[in-house]
Order: sequence, then C-alpha cells, then structure tokens
Amino acid sequence: MTQFSSLWVRVRLGFAPRVLLLLLLAAADLLAAERAEPVTAVAGKGFQISTAQGSGIVPLLISLDWSKPQPNITRVAIILHGKGRDVEGNYRTLMEAADDAGRAARETAFIAPQFLDEEDVRAHHLAPEILRWHGTAWEAGEAAVAPFPISTFEIVDALLNRLGDRGVFPNLKNVVLAGHSGGGQLVQRYAVVGRAAGTLSKAGVHVRFVIANPSSYLYFSDERPTANGGFSAFKNEACRDFNRWRYGTVGAPEYVKINADNSWAVMEAAYAQRDVIYLLGTADTDPQEKDLDISCSAEAQGAMRFARGQAYYSYLRGRNHGTWNQHLWFAPGVAHSSHKMFTSACGVRALFDTGSCPEH
Repeated sequence: MTQFSSLWVRVRLGFAPRVLLLLLLAAADLLAAERAEPVTAVAGKGFQISTAQGSGIVPLLISLDWSKPQPNITRVAIILHGKGRDVEGNYRTLMEAADDAGRAARETAFIAPQFLDEEDVRAHHLAPEILRWHGTAWEAGEAAVAPFPISTFEIVDALLNRLGDRGVFPNLKNVVLAGHSGGGQLVQRYAVVGRAAGTLSKAGVHVRFVIANPSSYLYFSDERPTANGGFSAFKNEACRDFNRWRYGTVGAPEYVKINADNSWAVMEAAYAQRDVIYLLGTADTDPQEKDLDISCSAEAQGAMRFARGQAYYSYLRGRNHGTWNQHLWFAPGVAHSSHKMFTSACGVRALFDTGSCPEH
C-alpha cells in the first residue's frame, strides 16, 4: 500500500477536520518531494537507437559530426550526468577540464548523453520517441519506460560500438567513460557487466572508467565494511535487500546474462583487470548530503561517499590477488561537485593522461 493510500485508510477511519487537513498537506508535500523537478534544458542533438524491440532517441551533446570520418580524433571522453540530469553543466565541465589539459586534449571528441525522466518529457513537450526512465532507474541500468524498454547499459553499448566504427574513427586509441554521483553509479555497474568495452579493447581501443563520488557500489558477496576496517557477512533483519541489485548481484537487470561462461566470478575477475579510477573528493563526507543514498542497503557500505569509496576499493583489492589495474585517487578538499572533481588535477589526469596524481 502506498503512503497516500495509507493516508486514505486513516481518513476513512475518522480524524478531526484540522487533523485531516494537516495530514492531507503533509501527503501533498511528500508527493511533491518525490516528484523530480524537470530539467531546465534538454540536449539539442539526438542519438537514434534501433533494436528488434523498438527504437528511440537519447538526447546528447557532442563536439563533432560523427556522420562523417574523423581521422584526427584519437581520444573520446564521455561524461555521464548525475541525478539532476544537467547535461549542459557536465559538458561545460568536460570542456573546461580539456582547456586545463591543453595539448593533451587537442585530438579529443566530447560526448554527454542525457537520461531523461517522465517529468522532463512532459514539461518540455518532447516527441514520443525520446527515451525516458522512471526516476533514477537509469543509474542502475534499468530499462526505459518508453518508447520501449531498453537498458541504459545497452545505450552505453551503442555509443561505444558507434565509436568502434573504424570508417568514422580510424585512429581512435582511447575512450574514457566518466561519471559523477548518479553517473558514477552507472559507470561502475557498466564497468562490471557492460559488453561493448571488451569489443573495443579487442579492436585496439583502450577503455578507461572514471567513477567519481557515487552513493553506492556493486558488491560481489554479502560482505560489507565493519567498524574495525575489515569486512564480514552483513546481517540485519531490517535490511534484507542489502545484496539486491544495485547494491549486490541478486535480481540484476535482464541485460546481465549469467551462465557458465559469464558468471559473477568471471565478471569480477575481468573487472579487476580493467582500467578503473575511483576518483573521490576528500570533503564528500556529509552523511546528510541531499542527494546521498541513505537507504539501509547503501549505508551498509559506509556512512558517506568518501568512506564508501575507500571501503569498496579495499574490499575489491582484497578479493583479487591476480592482475590488478585499478586506482584510487583523491581530489583534496572537494565535496560533492562534478565540476570541481573533474577540473581538479586528478580529474584532468584521469580524463586526459596529463599532469600527475598521487596513488592511495
């Protein structure tokens, strides 16, 4: 039963008029808080995706015309927005970081897709073929609600496969997929389960994943951080879904195909070998930050983002003793800001391989 219908039951049982009014006002405030504010701007270009199940368009910003050959491009930087879906702000951040990188970013193309929700489409009177999601389901790779149910992971696959077209990008050598906050959540899950990154690697294109300040991570077991800095099986009767997708492997989206050749153990081992940078702001430490996931499943990973990121890196490093290709970098003094994270020295280093950043 929803909170609003529960309120209706209480109304039917009988309350004084003043109490009823207060309850109705509280319910209205609750529903307004749960309804996302529409984005102020929708990206002006679109990426058409067609499958056997249907077709749709993802709005995006892109720095070039990829309908014709781009022989000068050797690197592509893709930035994924956070919960606010501010594609223009994130694109400007990417361009500012490129300015800081100087010559290292001269042969780089820039892409920023936008994952809209239902309210965005209504508010901006968008065409029915524009893909949209319910709330923040896109962060976890869930399927769009319209015009057809395609996973966000499939969209990232389509973007990367487009970049793998050697007729358009004959000299492409590096692709960086970066995301902050909700975008960081999507990048982290995609780095584990995504398919197209492996295809690009086989074609000689190096793929890097930059995961900045997400609220949570995908754990491969029921272990979670303990107060003494270790890990143990998490047990809490009031938090039984702590290991369900997006926090664990139980109930993963249909996109994730588990079989003898593609088990979670196989995916974890492959993930440990991928070029992954966890980029954490040392001041992202507010346990009440407005966009922080404070569900019990998220809080089982730590009290705030900075702690959760360090714990996850330690967890994964402790489980994988073979080839290890991941890095933990800090942006000193930075709180929950995509702009400050990616324009920091470590952010620029992660995106463009220029400058320096100490390892942690």
